[in-house]
Amino acid sequence: MSKLKSLCTSLVLCAGFLYANDNVTSNLLRKDALSAGLIAIPTDKAALEKTIEKYTPNYKQFPTTKSRVELGKKLFFDPRISKSGIISCNTCHNLGLGGVDGIPASTGHKWTPNPKHINAPTVYNSVFNLVQFWDGRAVHLQDQAKGPMQDIAEMAASPKEVEAKINSIPEYVEEFKKAYGDKVVISFDLIATSIGIFERTLITPSRYDKFLLGDNNALTTQEQKGFRVFLNKGCASCHTGINLGGQMSVFELASKYKYANIGSFTGGKGNMVKAPTLRNIELTAPYFHNGAIWDLEEAIANMGKIQLGINIKPSEAKQIAVFLKSLTGKMPEITYPMLPPSRSNTPKPNLDY
Repeated sequence: MSKLKSLCTSLVLCAGFLYANDNVTSNLLRKDALSAGLIAIPTDKAALEKTIEKYTPNYKQFPTTKSRVELGKKLFFDPRISKSGIISCNTCHNLGLGGVDGIPASTGHKWTPNPKHINAPTVYNSVFNLVQFWDGRAVHLQDQAKGPMQDIAEMAASPKEVEAKINSIPEYVEEFKKAYGDKVVISFDLIATSIGIFERTLITPSRYDKFLLGDNNALTTQEQKGFRVFLNKGCASCHTGINLGGQMSVFELASKYKYANIGSFTGGKGNMVKAPTLRNIELTAPYFHNGAIWDLEEAIANMGKIQLGINIKPSEAKQIAVFLKSLTGKMPEITYPMLPPSRSNTPKPNLDY
């Protein structure tokens, strides 16, 4: 009996030692991740709202309220703000498809593919981007919302057309008063602002965030191994911060992108391209600005060559992909809104066919 008792005690001690070692490994991984500039989405509601405010230039002027969010949601889903009356923000940023449209080049007015063959970035967590659009030409969500509404290859509506449609619908007029006060002027800017306020709420915290916040069991052993490879390879040099991307970076830093000839996009100033968020990356294929790569592991290997000048082995790309899938977050529950009816004076759809 004494020998059996001694063996059991040894096994317990061994298991405790292995567990302690696992914790040491996890803690070191977390420390290195935080040192690399990675930031978790806060779990506390007040802290989260403070974080959203930090990333929202017009937050103090237009704080988030329930009435503004609900109004912005309706506008986000309303196709009537497009010239044709059939394209909404949700068409290219489908909230049921990871916030994207799932095609290489987004298609807009008159079923026209984007002339530069641009792939729609996800709208989820976009509030945490330091810039919007692939070329970084907008600094926050309000400015981003204005672009597609006016772009001839997207929604193709002029600001005056959008204003006329919304102002012709009494229910929308009342909702704007409720959201902004009785003396509100329903302008194109305020319509875009309302959409941006709704988009602030599209946050998807994941198990990865729980790990960064101290839960060693939030990521599996394999996911933590992939996370270590991600850090060791230097992926966090571009995919950093709270959104693991969202800021401008030089593209083709180490070598040429082999699909650069697809489309005419060349980036913003200084060949800079917005590093896309890696959150929910498994839901947002195809990848890159021109949607040329559909496989996540292939995208990882290409990034190694293009940006880091290294060869990421297939086994390493697989490990990184395992980690990246832990970034798939909890999606907010979105109820499709019932939209108010058009009136006789509401400008009619113009399909241009």
